[in-house]
Amino acid sequence: MQVFIRNGKQSDYESLLPLFRQVHDYHVFVRPDVYKENSTPVEQEFFESQLIDNKQHIFVATIGDDLVGVVVTKEEEVTENTFVKARKVLYIKSLCVAETHRKKGIGKKLTNYVFDFGRSIEVNSIELGVTEENTSAIEFYRSIGMTTKSRKMEIILK
Repeated sequence: MQVFIRNGKQSDYESLLPLFRQVHDYHVFVRPDVYKENSTPVEQEFFESQLIDNKQHIFVATIGDDLVGVVVTKEEEVTENTFVKARKVLYIKSLCVAETHRKKGIGKKLTNYVFDFGRSIEVNSIELGVTEENTSAIEFYRSIGMTTKSRKMEIILK
């Protein structure tokens, strides 16, 4: 099984939709108070705008002609002020490996690719958000060397 990582392209949209749905459906399941059911959680127009934005990067994992994983990233600059230092961060906005291809090293290959990419564009850090309920994702991120930076907390009033 040879896994290749490459830049996403416009023609990948239909093949990526099931992966985008997989991520979105999980979020709807865990937090139906926040996320709406939607069979097209990423509109084609939005996807295409990400592809042409030089601060956003979509990388896909393929095995042969099959698209088996995706990672969506976005560069952001933190401006220095009296409180924080200037820095450049690469955020992982979404990461998904097809359910049928999990536990085969594809997620690790995708994230290592992102880490190498981050080094090449000289970011200070690579960060992501993960819901507390997604224990398998948290375990995966820890296994590749990521640590918890902060935690968001809430009290639901309505």
